[in-house]
Amino acid sequence: VFQKWVNREISNFDYLIQLNTMAGRTYNDLAQYPVFPWILRDYTSEELDLNNAAVFRDLSKPIGVVNEKNAKTVKEKYENFEDPLGMIDKFHYGTHYSNAAGVMHYLIRVEPFTTLHIQLQSGRFDCADRQFHSIPAAWQALMDNPNDVKELIPEFFYFPEFLENQNGFNLGQLQMSKEVVNDVVLPKWAHSPEDFIYKHRKALESEYVSAHLHEWIDLIFGYKQRGPAAVEALNVFYYCTYEGAVDLDALTDEKERKALEGMINNFGQTPCQL
Repeated sequence: VFQKWVNREISNFDYLIQLNTMAGRTYNDLAQYPVFPWILRDYTSEELDLNNAAVFRDLSKPIGVVNEKNAKTVKEKYENFEDPLGMIDKFHYGTHYSNAAGVMHYLIRVEPFTTLHIQLQSGRFDCADRQFHSIPAAWQALMDNPNDVKELIPEFFYFPEFLENQNGFNLGQLQMSKEVVNDVVLPKWAHSPEDFIYKHRKALESEYVSAHLHEWIDLIFGYKQRGPAAVEALNVFYYCTYEGAVDLDALTDEKERKALEGMINNFGQTPCQL
């Protein structure tokens, strides 16, 4: 697969899907859903210029520190972390770039995810301000908040329907602006959900992304996933998210085991290292 990708016989999209599959990610498990990168950082221009490197996100950095000013906070958190019991290793992020709640967050307008979201929120929709209501706002939140580190899901590159509230769900209204949350607000350069998907997919297959995608792959699936390279890349997550970090079979206490399983399921999991 790698050779095919290098020779450009398969697309970036196909390559990412295959890497996700090899690393144990599947559409059948929300806790291990395929993970895709944010690839753009320009959600405000009238036109999207894919020949301009400045419109792309820096793929060599974890999404939590793409904004330089978050890097300091993240570093300090890591350096100052001490677990008095000595069980928990230092980490940069207490959240994860891919978890069940994040998948439901993006797909809230489409079943079965709507119902799953409502179940997660004890029988109702979460408050409107926390909903996925705008692509530019979602990017801005990542830039402002070092605790928000959600990457994307594959649907952002092929499935326009998830951006439309076709079922007419009442998702509430935003507190400040009183704006009703309905269809997802698109970047200025996208004239419809279909247009967004078309341009976003084009961006994924662009020359810039083809030349830099391996840097992001190193962080998510490769050698920068754990160990010294991960520390240096500001890419260390909570210990429970790593494969083999917890030996569930060794836990004799049924309650403790269930609690830990629940935590791993909800918290997010780092893909198997390839």
